[in-house]
Amino acid sequence: MAKSFDVVVIGGGPGGYAAAIKAAHLGLNTACIDMYINKHGKPALGGTCANVGCIPSKALLDSTWKYHEAKEGFEIHGIEAKSVKMNIGNMLKRKDDIVKKQTDGVAMLLKANGVTWLQGRGKLLASKQVEFTPHEGDAEVLQAENVILAAGSEPIKLGVAPLHDDIVVDNAGALEFTDVPKKLGVIGGGIIGLELGSVWNRVGSEVVVLEAMDSFLPMVDRQISKELLKNLKGQGIDVRLSARVTGTTVDKNKVTVEYTDSEGDQSVVVDKLIVAVGRRPYTVDLFSADSGVNLDERGFIFVNQSCATDVPGVYAIGDIVRGPALAHKATEEGVMVAEIIAGHTTAINYDCIPSVVYTHPEVAWVGITEEQAKSAGDDYKVGSFSFAANGRAAAANETAGIVKVVSDSTSDRILGVHIVGPQASELIMQALIAMEFGASTEDLQMMVFAHPSLSEVFHEACLDVDGKAIHSAKRKRRK
Repeated sequence: MAKSFDVVVIGGGPGGYAAAIKAAHLGLNTACIDMYINKHGKPALGGTCANVGCIPSKALLDSTWKYHEAKEGFEIHGIEAKSVKMNIGNMLKRKDDIVKKQTDGVAMLLKANGVTWLQGRGKLLASKQVEFTPHEGDAEVLQAENVILAAGSEPIKLGVAPLHDDIVVDNAGALEFTDVPKKLGVIGGGIIGLELGSVWNRVGSEVVVLEAMDSFLPMVDRQISKELLKNLKGQGIDVRLSARVTGTTVDKNKVTVEYTDSEGDQSVVVDKLIVAVGRRPYTVDLFSADSGVNLDERGFIFVNQSCATDVPGVYAIGDIVRGPALAHKATEEGVMVAEIIAGHTTAINYDCIPSVVYTHPEVAWVGITEEQAKSAGDDYKVGSFSFAANGRAAAANETAGIVKVVSDSTSDRILGVHIVGPQASELIMQALIAMEFGASTEDLQMMVFAHPSLSEVFHEACLDVDGKAIHSAKRKRRK
């Protein structure tokens, strides 16, 4: 193995492997160090996202929604399915097969592009040296012209709710329940908690979500989060706000969760408990004290807009730097850094990074919310339109939700788009493209959208910004 590389990437998740592949594309001799060991005891690329995050959770969300539809949604279409059963073992096997295909695919891509995959721990030393410690064997020191730190994040541990076998678990453990919990508790009403709670709710769990904050999904536009909360409650998910957990006790395969809310001390007994209170940057033993890399007050690696650290030639990307902890943000940062190393001029528009909650209905947004526009004192205007008035949504029996558009009153430029409804994760990309190219609502108003299509809801919301929506009795523009 070569002891010197043009680029050494530490971390093989979405940001790390994308950076390594792009660097190789650009003719740079590249190594990717990754320490992850999967549940089968084998090295696996793809990071949290592919192994215990984005991919397996979406596999379970899709499987359980199909089960829910078969039980609750087929009859309206004239389909009689009186005996529908969920085989949890087969569902988990499908999830595992998908994960393996994804992680094996990343390994294949590294090999095909000539990237050296080093299985073990990487640590940045002084002078851009990297200590590589394989899973088996002695450590050695690599010399790198450039180093990209992409170690990702880890679940935040909650002192009052320590993990306990398969009873009190984090996001990874919540993907492995072999039986449906009769009653499931979730600490944390964020994206991870809501998605995992939805999975098990659909197959029969009574789900209680305890959220310490007094607002539901505060980073989401208030009108959108209110609509999602209404739908989740309609599905039987019990979301309790201002519920601050103070302790947990495990006894006889049950968990008693103690918490306080506006009415005082409370408790709930559950069969399983998921702790999903967020993630923090994983920087444990990632760099030596004399490496020159610095952390900010929240534990993130300090970087500039080009993801460069205080050390020339050393970069950090993804969840270990500030910004949304999203796989696609990490990927684009990895690509950007590889291009910068190769001498290209490039940048990321951080104002146009979409976010998604994969509940049902889905939530997706890009840009600023109405609350943010109002708080900033912007002169803005708003339009919205309901899926209930859309023919394609009606045909699919997917009429819950709305699309909301926020635009500048003077320039008419679109500032933010917020969706709760069917296929929001796909529809938001239309808004992203429009915003990336500085489109106005009038630009969208003048476009021809296919009929019938869910996209027409976005079109009507843009029209509604100026009180021009066709399929609406409302005419007055709302601000």
